[in-house]
Amino acid sequence: MNNRENEGPENEGKERKDKKAGIAARARATVALLRSRGRTLSCAESCTGGWFAKSIVDIAGASEVFSGGVVSYATEVKTGLLGVPAWIIERNTVVSTAVAEAMAEGVRRLIGSDLAVSVTGLAGPGGGTEAIPVGCVCVGVTGRTGTVSRRYMLTGTRTGIRRLAVACMYDLLSEYITEEP
Repeated sequence: MNNRENEGPENEGKERKDKKAGIAARARATVALLRSRGRTLSCAESCTGGWFAKSIVDIAGASEVFSGGVVSYATEVKTGLLGVPAWIIERNTVVSTAVAEAMAEGVRRLIGSDLAVSVTGLAGPGGGTEAIPVGCVCVGVTGRTGTVSRRYMLTGTRTGIRRLAVACMYDLLSEYITEEP
């Protein structure tokens, strides 16, 4: 599996439309997929503030597959608890695929799950720059076959961007699990 970037205007409209589909449906499908594969999951969330974890534990039986998560909103939590190297943040910024990968790897190591998913991003409404505009979200997934990440450019309100980011987490995670041997 390789690091993939998913940015640019050609993907923006499709991403927005596809991600509006129900988070609860994605959570149910993920729990079922993890259960069928005998895998456990953990998560590290920044801009979503625990939304992914809440959505998965809303599903009956999630305790069979979901081990736990970390809300690492502050950079100090990313470096201190998850073990994201400071040099990765300095070189790439906190909103980057490299940081998303390191967050996923860190929470997987911390919790001891088979798989982990992470997200870091800028939900706005302020704080955006030309390099990292509001709506830039990076998702990482790691497991026994390696680590992947994807960068998304999302649009909408703060809540809308956060909701879409959770959907992106489910989508990349599902893709990863499905491609696992």
